[in-house]
Amino acid sequence: VQLQASGGGLVRPGGSLRLSCAASGFTFNNYAMSWVRQAPGKEREFVAALRTGGFTSYEDSVKGRFTISRGAGKNTVFLQMNNLSPVDTAVYYCAAGQGVIVSNIRNSRAYNYWGQGTQVTVSS
Repeated sequence: VQLQASGGGLVRPGGSLRLSCAASGFTFNNYAMSWVRQAPGKEREFVAALRTGGFTSYEDSVKGRFTISRGAGKNTVFLQMNNLSPVDTAVYYCAAGQGVIVSNIRNSRAYNYWGQGTQVTVSS
């Protein structure tokens, strides 16, 4: 099983980035996918998740700015991030979980597999 996150980088406030997470080694469409971030000195924080069937959930501070989606025909999940601010600076991780129920979708413990992080830095 492998989750390969990419797409991070340095962006100015107000800018956009699209993170990608390429999955392999498991039946991708049977798994919920999540993005989690960790800023320096802070605990890991839920960002967004996409359950099988299309249900999505977002952390309040990213609603309306971030969009999680699956690539059509690709074992890839994306996180489109718009109107970025310095508070979004963090290492972003993707995760996959099987049988994740709606009430548990924000819980990191519900996810079986984790990728390495990709750094997002928002700074002028």
